[in-house]
Amino acid sequence: MPGRKRDERGASALELSIIAPMLLGLIFMSVQAALWLYGRSVALNAAQEGVSQLRLIQPAVYTDGLGEQVRTETQGYAARLGGTALRNTAVPDLKYNEPEGQVAVTVSGDTVSLIPGVSFTVSRTATGPIEQFEADN
Repeated sequence: MPGRKRDERGASALELSIIAPMLLGLIFMSVQAALWLYGRSVALNAAQEGVSQLRLIQPAVYTDGLGEQVRTETQGYAARLGGTALRNTAVPDLKYNEPEGQVAVTVSGDTVSLIPGVSFTVSRTATGPIEQFEADN
Protein backbone atom coordinates (compact mmCIF):
# COMPACT_ATOMS: atom_id res chain seq x y z
CA MET A 1 0.00 0.00 0.00
CA PRO A 2 2.05 2.89 -1.25
CA GLY A 3 -0.17 5.75 -0.08
CA ARG A 4 -0.25 4.66 3.55
CA LYS A 5 1.68 6.75 6.17
CA ARG A 6 3.88 5.11 8.79
CA ASP A 7 2.77 5.29 12.37
CA GLU A 8 5.40 7.24 14.37
CA ARG A 9 3.77 7.17 17.76
CA GLY A 10 6.34 6.70 20.53
CA ALA A 11 9.31 7.82 18.41
CA SER A 12 9.97 10.86 20.61
CA ALA A 13 9.96 8.75 23.76
CA LEU A 14 12.43 6.32 22.19
CA GLU A 15 14.73 9.15 21.10
CA LEU A 16 14.59 10.70 24.56
CA SER A 17 15.39 7.37 26.23
CA ILE A 18 18.52 7.12 24.11
CA ILE A 19 19.68 10.72 24.42
CA ALA A 20 18.78 11.49 28.08
CA PRO A 21 21.37 9.18 29.74
CA MET A 22 24.13 10.57 27.55
CA LEU A 23 23.05 14.13 28.29
CA LEU A 24 22.88 13.48 32.04
CA GLY A 25 26.29 11.80 31.92
CA LEU A 26 27.74 14.82 30.16
CA ILE A 27 26.25 17.15 32.79
CA PHE A 28 27.63 15.06 35.66
CA MET A 29 31.07 14.90 34.03
CA SER A 30 31.06 18.70 33.65
CA VAL A 31 30.11 19.23 37.29
CA GLN A 32 32.76 16.72 38.43
CA ALA A 33 35.42 18.47 36.33
CA ALA A 34 34.43 21.82 37.85
CA LEU A 35 34.68 20.39 41.39
CA TRP A 36 38.11 18.92 40.60
CA LEU A 37 39.35 22.22 39.15
CA TYR A 38 38.04 24.11 42.18
CA GLY A 39 39.86 21.69 44.49
CA ARG A 40 43.08 22.29 42.55
CA SER A 41 42.57 26.03 42.88
CA VAL A 42 42.06 25.78 46.64
CA ALA A 43 45.18 23.62 47.02
CA LEU A 44 47.26 26.08 44.97
CA ASN A 45 46.00 29.09 46.93
CA ALA A 46 46.84 27.37 50.21
CA ALA A 47 50.31 26.43 48.93
CA GLN A 48 50.91 30.04 47.87
CA GLU A 49 49.84 31.23 51.32
CA GLY A 50 52.33 28.81 52.90
CA VAL A 51 55.11 30.06 50.63
CA SER A 52 54.25 33.65 51.54
CA GLN A 53 54.73 32.83 55.21
CA LEU A 54 57.80 30.63 54.78
CA ARG A 55 59.78 32.96 52.55
CA LEU A 56 59.71 35.74 55.16
CA ILE A 57 61.65 33.63 57.67
CA GLN A 58 65.30 34.59 57.48
CA PRO A 59 67.88 31.78 57.21
CA ALA A 60 69.54 32.86 60.46
CA VAL A 61 66.35 32.30 62.47
CA TYR A 62 64.79 29.35 60.59
CA THR A 63 64.26 26.22 62.68
CA ASP A 64 62.35 23.01 62.10
CA GLY A 65 59.86 24.21 64.70
CA LEU A 66 59.08 27.32 62.63
CA GLY A 67 58.69 25.10 59.56
CA GLU A 68 56.20 22.91 61.41
CA GLN A 69 54.29 25.99 62.54
CA VAL A 70 54.01 27.16 58.92
CA ARG A 71 52.92 23.63 57.91
CA THR A 72 50.16 23.63 60.56
CA GLU A 73 48.97 27.12 59.60
CA THR A 74 48.96 26.23 55.90
CA GLN A 75 46.99 23.05 56.50
CA GLY A 76 44.45 24.96 58.61
CA TYR A 77 44.16 27.63 55.92
CA ALA A 78 43.53 24.98 53.26
CA ALA A 79 40.84 23.36 55.41
CA ARG A 80 39.12 26.70 56.05
CA LEU A 81 39.37 27.84 52.43
CA GLY A 82 38.30 24.52 50.93
CA GLY A 83 35.50 23.79 53.38
CA THR A 84 33.79 20.68 52.05
CA ALA A 85 35.25 21.10 48.54
CA LEU A 86 38.75 19.94 49.60
CA ARG A 87 38.79 17.33 52.33
CA ASN A 88 41.64 15.51 54.08
CA THR A 89 43.99 18.40 53.44
CA ALA A 90 47.65 17.78 54.12
CA VAL A 91 50.97 19.52 53.62
CA PRO A 92 53.20 16.55 52.77
CA ASP A 93 56.12 18.60 51.48
CA LEU A 94 57.56 21.79 52.94
CA LYS A 95 61.09 22.71 51.82
CA TYR A 96 63.31 25.49 53.04
CA ASN A 97 66.38 25.35 50.82
CA GLU A 98 68.78 27.92 52.20
CA PRO A 99 71.71 27.29 49.81
CA GLU A 100 69.52 27.86 46.75
CA GLY A 101 67.42 30.56 48.42
CA GLN A 102 64.13 28.84 47.57
CA VAL A 103 61.13 27.63 49.53
CA ALA A 104 58.41 25.24 48.36
CA VAL A 105 55.11 24.12 49.85
CA THR A 106 52.91 21.30 48.56
CA VAL A 107 49.25 21.00 49.57
CA SER A 108 47.13 17.96 48.77
CA GLY A 109 43.61 16.82 49.48
CA ASP A 110 40.56 14.98 48.16
CA THR A 111 37.97 16.81 46.09
CA VAL A 112 34.25 16.19 46.27
CA SER A 113 33.16 13.25 44.13
CA LEU A 114 29.75 12.67 42.59
CA ILE A 115 30.63 8.99 42.17
CA PRO A 116 30.22 7.06 45.43
CA GLY A 117 33.40 5.30 46.52
CA VAL A 118 35.66 7.22 44.13
CA SER A 119 37.93 10.01 45.32
CA PHE A 120 39.91 12.45 43.27
CA THR A 121 43.15 13.59 44.89
CA VAL A 122 44.74 16.90 43.97
CA SER A 123 48.19 18.14 44.84
CA ARG A 124 49.62 21.57 44.04
CA THR A 125 53.05 23.04 44.76
CA ALA A 126 54.09 26.67 45.03
CA THR A 127 57.67 27.95 45.18
CA GLY A 128 59.31 31.29 45.83
CA PRO A 129 62.58 32.92 46.78
CA ILE A 130 63.58 33.53 50.39
CA GLU A 131 63.31 37.25 51.17
CA GLN A 132 66.68 38.77 51.99
CA PHE A 133 66.53 41.80 54.25
CA GLU A 134 69.69 43.90 54.39
CA ALA A 135 70.56 46.94 56.43
CA ASP A 136 71.07 50.30 54.75
CA ASN A 137 74.65 51.55 54.62
